[in-house]
Amino acid sequence: MTSFYSLTEEASDIITEEASADTTNEVMGSIQESVEKTSGLLNDALGYIQKALPTVIIALVILIVGILISKLIAKIVGKAVSKSNVNGSAKSFLVSLIKIILYIAVIIMALSVLNVPMSSIITILGAAGLAISLALQSCLSNLSGGFIILFTKPFTAGDIIELDETVGTVRDIGIFYTKIVTFDNKTVFIPNGKVTDAKIVNYTETPTRRIDLKFDISYSADFGRAREVILEIISNEKLILKAPEPIVRMSAHNSSSISIDVLVWVNNADYLTERYNMTEAVKAAFDENGIEIPFPQLDIHVKDKV
Repeated sequence: MTSFYSLTEEASDIITEEASADTTNEVMGSIQESVEKTSGLLNDALGYIQKALPTVIIALVILIVGILISKLIAKIVGKAVSKSNVNGSAKSFLVSLIKIILYIAVIIMALSVLNVPMSSIITILGAAGLAISLALQSCLSNLSGGFIILFTKPFTAGDIIELDETVGTVRDIGIFYTKIVTFDNKTVFIPNGKVTDAKIVNYTETPTRRIDLKFDISYSADFGRAREVILEIISNEKLILKAPEPIVRMSAHNSSSISIDVLVWVNNADYLTERYNMTEAVKAAFDENGIEIPFPQLDIHVKDKV
C-alpha cells in the first residue's frame, strides 16, 4: 500500500509539473503574440508617419506662413482704414473681421493639404453662416451698409447732409448706425441699411453753395427800382461771391404780386448767415424805398342796381 501511494504522489507531481509547464508556455506565447502585434502596430504607425511627415510639414508651413501673411494684410488694412473718417470701433471691427476670414481660409488650405474632406467642412460652415444670417438679418444689413459707406464715401464725418428727412451734421459713422446732429441740436441715429437705400443730399461735397431767394412786390411797385435795390444790397454783402455772377430776375406774375428770384453764391460755411442777412436787408430796403410787399388780397367790385 505504501508503495502504491508513493507512486500515486509521484504521478501527481509529474502531472502538476507538466501542467505548469504548459501554462507557462501558453503565457509566454500570449506575451510573444502581444509583443509581435504591438511591434506591428508601431511599425505601421512609423511607416504612416514617415509617409505623412512631408505632408504634415507642408501643412504646418502653410499654416505658419498663412498666419503671418494674414497679420500683415490686416495691418495694412488697418493703416488704410485709419486714414478714413470712421470711428475707432468700426475700424477695429473691420480689421478683426478681415483677420478672422483670412485665418479661416488658411486653416482650410492646411486641412486640404492633409486630405481632410473639405466638402463636409464647407457644408458645416455654410449651414452655420445661413443660420447666423437668418437670425441677424437686420444687423447684417446695417453692417453691410456700414461697409458700403466706408468704401464709397458718399459723405464723411463733418459733412452737412439731408438724409431720411433729417438735415444735420454727420458726427459719427459707426458699424451699424450713422449719427447725425441736427441744427437744433438733436442727435439722430439712422441705421446704415437705410442710409444706403435712401436719397442722400450732401451740402458740403463742394466748397460753395447757391442761395435761392424769392421776393414778391405789388403790381403797382417799380420793378426796376426793386431790382436796383436788391443788386445794391448784394454788392454790399461781403460774404456773397462775385463769381458766379448773382442773378436778380422777374420769375412769375402771381394773382396779386410779381415774384423776383434772387440767386447768389456763398461758401458753404456762410450759407445760413447770408440767407438771413439777405432776407432782412431786402425787407428793410423795400420799406425805405416805399416798395410794397403785398399780402394775399381780394378786390370786390359792387355794381349798382339797374
